[in-house]
Amino acid sequence: MEEIKPHAVYTTAETEKVLRVSTSTMKRLLKKGLIRANKVGGQYRILGKEIIRLISPEAEEKAVRSYLSLKKKVTDKIGKW
Repeated sequence: MEEIKPHAVYTTAETEKVLRVSTSTMKRLLKKGLIRANKVGGQYRILGKEIIRLISPEAEEKAVRSYLSLKKKVTDKIGKW
């Protein structure tokens, strides 16, 4: 695995490669706020420390809570049908 430098700036493509996720997953991470980024010239830039934070256990817990919350909303909505 490539070393993640905390103060380096990564593009979304570089971040996808480091995290080994698809483009759609990267978009979901950005939209849900699970990874913070700044938009520069219409493109996102992500600090290395954000990538490190994302792969930490605390971020995983937040992602699980977010997923379970979304799953509950979907099952509640389907249950009403």
